[in-house]
Formats: sequence, C-alpha cells, structure tokens
Amino acid sequence: MSNTIIPRLSWWQRLTAEFTRSPVSVMLNITAMLVLVLIAIPIVQWALIDAVWTGDSGDSCPPGSGACWAFIGSKLRLILFGRFPYDDQWRSLVGTVILVALVVISLNPIFWRKWLLPAWVAGLLSYGILMWGGVFGLSYVESSLWGGLPLTILLTVFGVAFGLVISVPLALGRQSKLPVFRLFSIVFVEAVRGVPLISVLFMASVLLPLILPDGFTPDGLGRVLIGLTLFLAAYMAEVLRGGLQAIPKGQYEACRSLGIAYWPMMLKVILPQAFETVLPAMVNLFIGALKGTSLVVIVAMMDLLGAAQAALADPKWIGFYVETYVFAGIIYALMCGSISWYGRQTERSLRDMREQSNDR
Repeated sequence: MSNTIIPRLSWWQRLTAEFTRSPVSVMLNITAMLVLVLIAIPIVQWALIDAVWTGDSGDSCPPGSGACWAFIGSKLRLILFGRFPYDDQWRSLVGTVILVALVVISLNPIFWRKWLLPAWVAGLLSYGILMWGGVFGLSYVESSLWGGLPLTILLTVFGVAFGLVISVPLALGRQSKLPVFRLFSIVFVEAVRGVPLISVLFMASVLLPLILPDGFTPDGLGRVLIGLTLFLAAYMAEVLRGGLQAIPKGQYEACRSLGIAYWPMMLKVILPQAFETVLPAMVNLFIGALKGTSLVVIVAMMDLLGAAQAALADPKWIGFYVETYVFAGIIYALMCGSISWYGRQTERSLRDMREQSNDR
C-alpha cells in the first residue's frame, strides 16, 4: 500500500479555498473579527494601558484616566473576606482552600476510596474550627461576620450538596405510585418553583424563627442555607425527573426480571444513567446557584458582590463602580468557567467509558 502524503496548506491557501467554497461565511467571519478588534482596543486601553495601579485615595485616579485598579488593591481584603476580622482573615482563606480541595478531590473518580469519607469529616471539622474559632487559642467569630468569597463558596457548595441529596427522593416521589408521596413532591416542587429565589431567602429568614420553637432556630447563615437548599432541591428534582423519564422501560423490566429490589435498582442502575443524561442541565443549575448567592445581601449577609458594594461606601473612594463590578465579574466568570469546564470533562469521560463498554 502506498503512503499518500497530503501537502500542508498555508493559512492564505486555506483562506482562499474557504472563500472559494463559501464567500459569505468568510466575509461574516472577517467582519466579526474586525468588530471584536474594534471593541477590544478601547477595553485594553482603559483596563491596562491608561490604568492607575497604585494610590491611597480617589485623587490618585483623575478624570480621564483609565481603570482605577488602585481602588481594588486598597479594598481587596474587604472585597474578598467581607467583615471577617482583619487579623484572622488567614483562617477564612485556609478554611476555604480546604473546602474547595475536598470538592475537587471528590469530583475525581480516582479518589473515590474508603478514605474519602474520613477526609470529609476531618476537613469539615477543620473548616468549622478555623471559621468559628473559640478553641486552640483562636478567637470566636460569629457566622454573621463571615462574608466575601468564602461565604459565596460556602453557600454554593453546601446548597448544591444538600439540594442534590433532597432532590433524589423528590424526583422519585413524583414518579411514585403512592399518592401521598407523589402529591407532596408535586406540591413542594411547584410551590418552590413558583416564587423567585429572593422570596425564598426572605421567607426563610423571617418565617423560620416564627415556626420553629425557641432554641431550635438556626442563625442567619443557617436560615439562608436552608432556603437556598430547598430552592435548588426543587429545580434539581425536576431536572432529575426528566432524566428518569428518559430511561427506557426495558431497564426497569430487566431489573425486576432479575429480582433486584427497588432501592438497589434505583441506586445502582437507574439513577446513574439518569444523572449522566441530565449532567449538562445539572451543571447549568450549579452555575446558577453560584450566581444566585449574590441575593443573600437582602438578608444582611455580605457575599462577594455584597462586600464589593460595601467597599464603595468609603468616602475616600467614591464612584469606582465599574472597576468594582468588573473585578467581581472576573471572579464569578473564573468560578463559573471552572464548573463548566469540569462538566464538559465529566461528559467526555462518561462518553469514552460508555464507548469502551460498548466495544467490549
């Protein structure tokens, strides 16, 4: 068999060939590139070339200059950590790193071993000690003082985790043949989905102290976490129900013919396939949960965006809203992009595993 050598074309030759095949497509691409360049030039000029990087007050950034990143540098710790005591902000940083590391490890199948559960127990214990303190010579810090980026990550991680756990029985309940479970699941999901998140957070902060007996009412952080968890659970349950309906009935019949009980069938056969089917939608919900944490500012909690807005109250730095929201937006974009990237990687891994399984 003779080896055919395919000549490599230069970029100009490829462009010419593409233009010959589809001139409209080439012109649209060139136009889009020119528009992007025209947009990028003033942005780079404002954000980098004419930017002010150091200064002690707003006087360091005269009108007509570029971005005043000196304001971000001056208020960086307030934006990132909120009202957490200044000298103890290292505790918030280390605790957040531990929490993120636990999540990253848990999302990698390589680390799905018996030691993962003890690692979570030890990690959460360390997280609580660092954040609350009161032991080992650490000063006590109330949860009402937690804020900034650590609070955003905390609400996202635990809201998604607890919401995912609650969503499974809710989704199964909507398909149950038992009328009580089915009715409860339908009423809960539709009631929560019928109101915006801001209403759920407000009701959780106001109604829970009235409903629960004295001594059993969680603090402000606990009430916000409960409201966020219930809200996410309702949406996840509906997405998961769609995944359950996509599973062929032959899967259920095959399990019954083999004598597999209901819960082993669901946990080992049906739910893994359902989660794989709805993974893109779940990732979208996770990203929405991360951005939705910014609404906790209505219940006097200072997340990343709330801390950024609080930094604008300094009379020495007035009017730098664009820099504040651009900086917060970059952080949100990096976090959302990381979640989206991992979701795509997981989809690709699952697809490769399925193809390998089919080849066998």
